[in-house]
Amino acid sequence: MVSGGLGSGDLDAWFQNLIVSGGGKKSGGAAAAMAGWKDIPMELLLRIISLVDDRMVIVASGVCTGWRDALCLGLTNLSLSWCKNNMSSLVQSLAPKFTKLQVLSLRQDRPQLEDSAVETVATFCHDLRDLDLSKSFRLTDCSLYSLANGCPRLTKLNISGCSAFSDSALAYLTSYCRNLKSLNLCGCGRAATDRALQAIAYNCSQLQTLNLGWCEGVSDDGVTSLASGCPDLRALDLCGCVLITDESVIALANGCPRLRSLGLYYCQNITDRAMYSLANSRVKSKHGLWGPLQKSSDDKEGLMNLNISQCTALTPPAVQAVCDSFPALHTCPERHSLIISGCLNLTSVHCACAVQAHRAGRVALSPHAY
Repeated sequence: MVSGGLGSGDLDAWFQNLIVSGGGKKSGGAAAAMAGWKDIPMELLLRIISLVDDRMVIVASGVCTGWRDALCLGLTNLSLSWCKNNMSSLVQSLAPKFTKLQVLSLRQDRPQLEDSAVETVATFCHDLRDLDLSKSFRLTDCSLYSLANGCPRLTKLNISGCSAFSDSALAYLTSYCRNLKSLNLCGCGRAATDRALQAIAYNCSQLQTLNLGWCEGVSDDGVTSLASGCPDLRALDLCGCVLITDESVIALANGCPRLRSLGLYYCQNITDRAMYSLANSRVKSKHGLWGPLQKSSDDKEGLMNLNISQCTALTPPAVQAVCDSFPALHTCPERHSLIISGCLNLTSVHCACAVQAHRAGRVALSPHAY
């Protein structure tokens, strides 16, 4: 976490000296050991702290001013999700100390966090990159406005279940946090509107992962904006977005060549037309019709996860066409990545390896097999 310090061998030697001095029988040895623990190098302290849980980190920060200062400068990851009571007070006391935080998890089992805590984080933790505020039901738009002004380097934000946020506050956030690559808006029905998605598409061109699960106000207008404004999109969850139609899937198939995961659970307006557009997008990719893509094993895989459960309008030929076009989609139990639960008419759809396994079984049962 901290560069320019002692080498690994020096740190190991220092630690051994502390252990040896601590084993002395005389009181002077114990006192020397205590003094040694307080004066250990920052790199060694951070190495020790990395082996304990976050509660112990907080305790360690109160041992002495040296330890507190070392942790303030070196601690970059912290989770307070274990806190069952008074999380807001804890955040307000810690954020001014740990100003170098880059990853902070404030996920809650029951609502505790208040706007004042998020405002404190935004005031002191300007290097924050990854923030989890999921299930923070008490937060209001004030939190998003604070984060926009105080944490512009955010690349990953989880506000799933934060049902009080508005689309105007979310749009404001994206106008400042333009480096967002991952955004979880699951259950944020008031915030995740077409208006907000248009702002995301305009401001966050680097976005790769977006969860819009059960944001029932999302329509084709919002998704088509995303497809044109976020061409690097890799994973999109539209489960429960009941208003979207084939137009959304067609826009994604044409505009997001690196799409790897698509959730369409309970999107019952989706028809075969959408499936054939996905299958045809693979053909375009193979023939380079999207222009040069950066070569990598990831780019060669194409769509790897597709959830079309409860999409009851789909027929086997269309879904089979998608499965045939993307070898990484599997219906076999070992690698189940094409989810078709609730679609009894799609039971005949099989991936290539399932067909091969079936053929191998038939050969083994043949009387002419050796």
